[in-house]
Amino acid sequence: MMIMKTLYLELNMGASGDMLMAALLDLIDDKDAFISQMNHLGLEGVQVSLKKSVKCGLTGLKVDVSIHGAYEASLDIDPESKHSGETDHDQDQDDHAHGHSHSAGHEHPHGEPHDHAHGHSHSAGHEHPHGETHDHGHGHSHSAGHEHPRGETHDHAHGHNHNHSHEHGGGMEKVREQVDKLPLSDKVKQDVLSVYRLIAEAEAKAHDKPVEEVHFHEVGALDAIADITGVCLLMEKLAPDRVTASPVHVGSGQVRCAHGILPVPAPATATILKGIPTYGGQIRGELCTPTGAALLRHFVGGFTGMPVMTVSRIGYGMGTKDFAVANCVRAFMGTSQANKKTAPERTAFSDQQQEQEQNQPQKKYQDKQDANLTDLAELSCNLDDMSGEAIAFAQEKLWENGALDVYTTPIQMKKNRPAVMLSCLCRPDQADKLAVQILQHTSTLGVRKIFWQRYEMRSTFRTRQTPYGPIRIKHSEGYGSHKSKPEYTDLAQAASRHQVSLETVLKAFNNMSDIEQ
Repeated sequence: MMIMKTLYLELNMGASGDMLMAALLDLIDDKDAFISQMNHLGLEGVQVSLKKSVKCGLTGLKVDVSIHGAYEASLDIDPESKHSGETDHDQDQDDHAHGHSHSAGHEHPHGEPHDHAHGHSHSAGHEHPHGETHDHGHGHSHSAGHEHPRGETHDHAHGHNHNHSHEHGGGMEKVREQVDKLPLSDKVKQDVLSVYRLIAEAEAKAHDKPVEEVHFHEVGALDAIADITGVCLLMEKLAPDRVTASPVHVGSGQVRCAHGILPVPAPATATILKGIPTYGGQIRGELCTPTGAALLRHFVGGFTGMPVMTVSRIGYGMGTKDFAVANCVRAFMGTSQANKKTAPERTAFSDQQQEQEQNQPQKKYQDKQDANLTDLAELSCNLDDMSGEAIAFAQEKLWENGALDVYTTPIQMKKNRPAVMLSCLCRPDQADKLAVQILQHTSTLGVRKIFWQRYEMRSTFRTRQTPYGPIRIKHSEGYGSHKSKPEYTDLAQAASRHQVSLETVLKAFNNMSDIEQ
């Protein structure tokens, strides 16, 4: 058994970039130093601030990120509103990678970063006590010199010409240039780019375009970079051995974006969370955002109930929305015991689904010794710019470092370019080491990781003497089957040693089998 530094994230109210940052920040001592570090990274116009927040009597931390004084805003749809466009503005700070809201000399008491695929909301020199917006039918929401105390939106079919004081933030290449300049470790930079690329790929899929053609507006891009960088930097400071989380509450209902009204979870969020246990529940509103989803996918090794652990610290990261339950992410830091050969907890879906699974009749094997279910991790990446020799070398390095299996699969990538997917199967405790090998010896910028369970037959070895030397036999049995075969390595070495063909050695091996019988 070994002691592991364990981080568990409770996601009963979903997750956003700023909520995760606040929850992790609550676990460290020198919070002011972290905020100062964030504000001195050199991200133009980015200002990160920290304050205490109370939800349902529970006190935690609230992190606000502004870009040149602007805050991103998520617009949940109020289904009971008399106005089709009326929105709920008590939102979490977060991001949908493209849209943004601007404030200029006025207050947004509920303003928060959030962005939905190119949408903009602008206000100019006046107050919005409830952060109301106007939809002008061209993907931008603007308020113009008047107040709506109930936070109503008004649809205008006519067009407006508006001068924008910001520029597009560019695509992934622009983001990469910005991240490369940050005074951070290579690991943090790599984490930031990997998380941001998850968002870019999800947006590309949602808009049916190549990743290279996805462009982020300046405020949305910088807001997401700030949130992602903050979380990645805190993960480096906390340095957990294992990160697990509860299934993700995504919320329900609809949310307004530049392209119209979309279901919750938004398409990009739903894409990023594929394969991760999620549930909707009765709470209406967007609880998990693309940035929150991408951070969870990148850092969390398994989604299940809280592991048995000795908790030393608890962090509370508060959102902006007010519900009947406390709107926060809870982060538990402590230690847990784990066998070196044991995988992270089996991924769960929800309490209801777990109960259904437990009530279903389970298939029983006649021989209980047959039930040999092992945990595996699979690492993979797509490669379209490497030579066959270079890929072969990378495969050799993976074998040398303990991979159970390494293989490539022909695939077709963007712009119809032929490529290969490099896959590596390994024990879960080897995944981090082998992921480093892939990043070092291939051109990929990120490595995907998923966990599998594999039914395995139990194997034993014995040796058979042949005219060409000893040859090992691998004998496997279980699940009502028996299989035996000579080890290829032994056959090949014997053939090389005696300068005969592989077929000659194999024939001699089979003849010895006839003699034994």
